[in-house]
Amino acid sequence: MRKPELLIPASSLEVLKTAVIFGADAVYIGGEAFGLRAKAKNFSMEEMKEGIEFAHERGVKVYVTANILAHNYDLAGVEEYFKELREIHPDALIIADPGVFSIAKRVCPEIERHISTQANNTNYETYRFWYGLGAKRVVSARELSMEEIRQIRANIPDECEIETFIHGAMCISYSGRCLLSNYFTGRDANRGACTHPCRWKYAVVEETRPGEYMPVYENERGTYIFNSKDLCMIEHIPEILESGIDSLKIEGRMKTALYVATVARTYRKAIDDCLQSRELYEKNMPWYLEQISNCTYRQFTTGFFYGKPDENAQIYDSNTYVKEYTYLGIVGEVTDEGLCRIEQRNKFSEGEEIEIMKPDGENITTKVLQILNEDGETQESAPHPKQVLYIRLDQRADHYDILRRQE
Repeated sequence: MRKPELLIPASSLEVLKTAVIFGADAVYIGGEAFGLRAKAKNFSMEEMKEGIEFAHERGVKVYVTANILAHNYDLAGVEEYFKELREIHPDALIIADPGVFSIAKRVCPEIERHISTQANNTNYETYRFWYGLGAKRVVSARELSMEEIRQIRANIPDECEIETFIHGAMCISYSGRCLLSNYFTGRDANRGACTHPCRWKYAVVEETRPGEYMPVYENERGTYIFNSKDLCMIEHIPEILESGIDSLKIEGRMKTALYVATVARTYRKAIDDCLQSRELYEKNMPWYLEQISNCTYRQFTTGFFYGKPDENAQIYDSNTYVKEYTYLGIVGEVTDEGLCRIEQRNKFSEGEEIEIMKPDGENITTKVLQILNEDGETQESAPHPKQVLYIRLDQRADHYDILRRQE
């Protein structure tokens, strides 16, 4: 049994730091170009440098995505980008395109190259191919079952690492290579600009009756026929640990710090407990399930791990998330007077009960006793997003703790 890496996404420097504090072994991020989440906040080169230093000081690795399917006009920019990355020392580049791979191998050979799930990695010969070209790791296609992953492990060099998604949103298209967004809106999902048309509402139009829209499912609101449930493997950690996977990947490079903290903390404890003993893992299962349901999610499925998904893996009546908690902010510092500095994310008020979410798994209910702005003036509520505030709580909070409110 291998001890796998827990790999967590980060959309910003704040979220990267949260992932590191809440249990990540590695974090993957995107720069301002050449990744598949163009709508994410993403990182400037200066933020990347700071994030990499922050992570490395705490023994955590950072991987940078460069997994677009490149066109000719992208290549010169890719080369310059990799020259810049070479100076700030990320631990790996996540790449899908063979041309981009070749540039990385030539420009910054000292940085590991990982092959993105976008490259359709469905068999052990593909793993051998990329490993032979110098890739350290290959990310498995989401269409693989647990048995297929075991077979890959048995047929590739021991030094060739397997990375697999175990939690997060599922894409309707094969290995995430989608044409719907480009067809409907001109925004290419394979170059980072997906508009998520799989979450839209659809009806059927019969060829000889144009303009006559018939619902696919008998429901006056139409149906969301492409809308998959979210992947969640928290109940299957023992099988994952026995499969030979080296890195357990969480999807969500556009998620909030609250989401990242919740998922990282829950999987961290589940993995560590299971490595300690199967009995401890099973005993704590109710806690894992309760915590993971505190995330924003679309109902859960095990994806392709135990066979091809059927109609039960889809959500037909809604495209909205289940949301049980609202993210209020991260404790930036605690003053000598006991005031917590936060950059507010959602409204809360004086006298309200909220929760302090700690990296060790503890959740503490606390009351907001006082809210002060940067000028030291009191205010009854915090209605303005991103306002810097100092708040007094009746329970202790520490730097990097998450503040949230139950809905």
